[in-house]
Amino acid sequence: MSIDLMGKVAIITGSSRGIGKAIALQLAHLGAKVVVNYSSSPDKAEEVVKKIHDIGGEAVAVKANMGNTKEIENLFTETLNAFGRIDILVNNAGLMKNRLLQDVTEEDFDKAFSVNVKGTFFACQQAIKYMEDEGRIVNFSTSVNGQMFPAYSVYAGTKGAVEQFTRQLAKEFGPKKITINAIAPGPVNTELFKVGKTEEQIEGMKKMNAFQRIGEPEDIASVIELLVSKQSQWITGQTIRVNGGFI
Repeated sequence: MSIDLMGKVAIITGSSRGIGKAIALQLAHLGAKVVVNYSSSPDKAEEVVKKIHDIGGEAVAVKANMGNTKEIENLFTETLNAFGRIDILVNNAGLMKNRLLQDVTEEDFDKAFSVNVKGTFFACQQAIKYMEDEGRIVNFSTSVNGQMFPAYSVYAGTKGAVEQFTRQLAKEFGPKKITINAIAPGPVNTELFKVGKTEEQIEGMKKMNAFQRIGEPEDIASVIELLVSKQSQWITGQTIRVNGGFI
């Protein structure tokens, strides 16, 4: 199966590092023009843009806090100004701050839902306005939603909402032949995943899947590659666990 994204324009939110960076580079390798979104890491975003330019691709960095609807609107406007169209949206940006129930503050709750839920929803709203026919949207959930982990309640709750949006919006996007799916990664070797975890905890998570390791960003990017291709036209409204058998 040969995947060709030449002529396509992709917005990847939160793509200055981690999984988002891997996705940006992968889609650029396949020919897509890429918008590298960031909130607070301009230098890292420009590094990703440079890497894409170095392989002969096209990319721009656009700042937008995905918890702010005005900045989300500007992200789409800047994309259209730069490349004239939008074909792919990957809602990768997210926050994860794990605390036991008694320790969760209202600020923790609001921040998580602002970026993970509000950001995803209103990016989809912009997509239905501006995305080309036969476009592709991929949202991010988590395989934690199939487990019962202490301290993950807020994060898992935000991703449960994302899964419901993905299902409910599929038929709204259907008339334009736009697919919308979610992926649910397991543990992945990123800065976000490692925050607050001991080496012992990470080793324990490695033993929970079939391959005795945690995932790498490229493992996730490879699945995104399929979901944004023309070969995935018959997959929509689904949540796909990408976790090496974690659950």
